[in-house]
Amino acid sequence: MIALPPQPDLDLASLVRTIPDFPKPGIQFRDITTLIGDAAGFSESVRRLAARAAAYRPDFIVAVEARGFLFGAAMATALGLGLVPVRKAGKLPGVTIGVDYELEYGTDRLELHEGAILPGHRVVLVDDLLATGGTILATAALMRSVGYKVAAALFVIDLPDLGGSQRLEAAGLACETLIAFDGD
Repeated sequence: MIALPPQPDLDLASLVRTIPDFPKPGIQFRDITTLIGDAAGFSESVRRLAARAAAYRPDFIVAVEARGFLFGAAMATALGLGLVPVRKAGKLPGVTIGVDYELEYGTDRLELHEGAILPGHRVVLVDDLLATGGTILATAALMRSVGYKVAAALFVIDLPDLGGSQRLEAAGLACETLIAFDGD
């Protein structure tokens, strides 16, 4: 295995492509495929996220479908931890537990396998992007409902104008991001 050396001066934001008017007019879509397609950028993103996660001393990394899996799996590997996937309804085989949560236009459901980890374990949540915070707040509620201690939520990108980080902090959830972009 070839490990890339740390690059603390690497500008990760410059590796994120912005696609205007996607998925609808007025939206500036922040596309991480260009970041993960750059070996140094992806490696450095994972290194920075893993370093932040390590400070919370988690027992597991909890990754949110789907792009959170990319970063969460790499972080878990780097830290020598297990990964717990949180998926949309109906995607996991076996017995699941879940939580319904509000979207801008309706509701959605997140699930995990029943007994995925034992109550009392510390977890760090990870996803690629923080917008309004609804998905990660639902994930935190699901984790807490089964007795997991949610230490923090980590993201590659924050869209601070959408208020997600303020919502997480108001809910008592530590939140850290690597990059912030103005606008939505």
